[in-house]
Amino acid sequence: MSFSGLIVQLLNGLASASSLFLVAAGLSLIFGVTRIVNFAHGSFFMVGIYVAYTLADKLGGAGFWVALPLAAIAVGVLGGLIEVVLLRRIYKAPELFQLLATFALVLVIKDAVLWLWGPDELLGPRAPGLRGSVEILGRQFPAYDLFLIVVGPVVLGLVWLLLTRTRFGTLVRAATQDREMVSALGVNQAWLFTAVFALGALLAGLGGALQLPREPATLEMDLNTIGAAFVVVVVGGMGSLPGAYVAALLIAEIKALCIWLGVVEIAGIAISFSKLTLVVDFLVMAAVLVWRPWGLMGRPQAPSRYVGMQEEPLRRAGGSYVAAVGVLALVLAAMPVLTASSPYTTVLMIDLLIAALFAASLHFIMGPAGMHSFGHAAYFGLGAYGAALLARAAGLPMELTLVLAPVVAGLGALVYGWFAVRLSGVYLAMLTLAFAQITWAIVYQWDSFTGGSNGLTGVWPSEWLNDKRAYYWLTLVLVGGGLWWLRRVLFSPFGYALRAGRDSVLRADAIGIDVKRMQWAAFVVAGAVAGLAGGLFAYSKGSISPETLAVGRSVDGLVMVLLGGIQTLAGPVVGAFTFTWLHDMVARNTDYWRAMLGAIILILVLLFPQGIAGSIKQLADKWRGRRDDVAADEAAKAPMQAAAAAGEGAR
Repeated sequence: MSFSGLIVQLLNGLASASSLFLVAAGLSLIFGVTRIVNFAHGSFFMVGIYVAYTLADKLGGAGFWVALPLAAIAVGVLGGLIEVVLLRRIYKAPELFQLLATFALVLVIKDAVLWLWGPDELLGPRAPGLRGSVEILGRQFPAYDLFLIVVGPVVLGLVWLLLTRTRFGTLVRAATQDREMVSALGVNQAWLFTAVFALGALLAGLGGALQLPREPATLEMDLNTIGAAFVVVVVGGMGSLPGAYVAALLIAEIKALCIWLGVVEIAGIAISFSKLTLVVDFLVMAAVLVWRPWGLMGRPQAPSRYVGMQEEPLRRAGGSYVAAVGVLALVLAAMPVLTASSPYTTVLMIDLLIAALFAASLHFIMGPAGMHSFGHAAYFGLGAYGAALLARAAGLPMELTLVLAPVVAGLGALVYGWFAVRLSGVYLAMLTLAFAQITWAIVYQWDSFTGGSNGLTGVWPSEWLNDKRAYYWLTLVLVGGGLWWLRRVLFSPFGYALRAGRDSVLRADAIGIDVKRMQWAAFVVAGAVAGLAGGLFAYSKGSISPETLAVGRSVDGLVMVLLGGIQTLAGPVVGAFTFTWLHDMVARNTDYWRAMLGAIILILVLLFPQGIAGSIKQLADKWRGRRDDVAADEAAKAPMQAAAAAGEGAR
């Protein structure tokens, strides 16, 4: 550690902050106007660097400087087309379904890039005129990075001028405050949304193109970038461009400082600060949201007086529903016998059942409790690692570890939920993501206890479950019991109190319901059930790895819930079976399975905006309503016919 090394690392942080700010600024603009949490924004960043690579290669030499803005414009055009063709059709859909659509876009764009540029990393050329380095305090610093340090403030100034000195900027700021009023004043809202989405995509593409001389283009850039961009937007304050720049600087400089510190010995304990770079941005976000829930430069949210959309009250299962569930249970119980010639079917059915329990636990806090979670995989992973570690380190039998796995996950939800329920909306979702990433980082780096990146192996069921069919039946019983218990909780006074707090916090408070405590308890219940799913998963695979807690699993759970339908209790089960089966079927039949899966999800979103189970329920209600109307008409006609018959008799 030296002073000159510190200065160089801080300058590196400034250079990294510029590209990160460009992505975050575009994401903030899009969310502020369209209210879409654009999960595909990281994909625009990735496309920007790939397009810049191709253009720089074709133009050659000084054409590099032409390639950067052209790549940004190309990505902006792509963003505009996506908004017109797809997103414009789903603006009236629930916000979470818009998130599902943008997630599907991530899958489609990733495979499109794979098809066009291949799977290999692509290293771009150095910037002409800035290929050398500058000596700073006896150390060499890339001249291109000095250029990047200047780009960030310049772009911030240009965007600020656009938003404050032009009519377009006035309309954007007005739409951010009240979109309906802007439309009432005669502004073409559709094209305003398109222009803003294209501008946001252009900024993300420019951020990616500018990274071409600094890092290779890879297919993992999309998800890595969107996570960092979400953090910056939330830390800075939703809708605040200066806040996004300050947050990008703060996070980038803290990462640079961690790299400079390296390994430091404190009280005889060696601490590797460089490893903190994997999670330091989420640590910052968690700290800021706990201290200042609206971000560094955001504005406090006024107490919401919104009363949620009217929904039908929860209805207890009727006779036909119970009969259908009974038949389904018998079919599932007989599945291993019916598919004895295909052992893989039993393995797939175990995965489907575990996914259904995981999705149902997430739905418990998203549907009845109304809390959005982007980090539910933390509890799934805690249950899986809890069962595996108790079996391996403590030597406990499998049966006991499956009982303790929900306890471990529930304790994690107890701690995380205490902080999470103090927030709402996007801030709540991002705090849950932060906690999940912190948990993942601990598991990933604690080699001596969790096995680190290699995970844990040799996590096998008891001898009486060596036959996969026996383990399937155990899984069926536990999953069925978990689903039944969640449903029973929702029909208890606690479940109705949760719905009351979701629909109107102020009204629930007025009648004496402690909404925060109810939501906290819901977190614990959902976390415990997710932990049971994690424990079953660990023994079904025989091993466990940090990917169990990764963001991807949380996103998968979110997709399952939304795909099935968040307004119905059967939705998460239907969505889990559909998504897991599609994922397995498509992945085994094509190399471009992401694009095909994404296209299927997009079609389902467009055709079934209420989810698969929700749309089926709507059709059933319409049919039942028509049948009731016919019955009512017949009942009304009966007295009239009787009176007419009596009149004929009198005559």
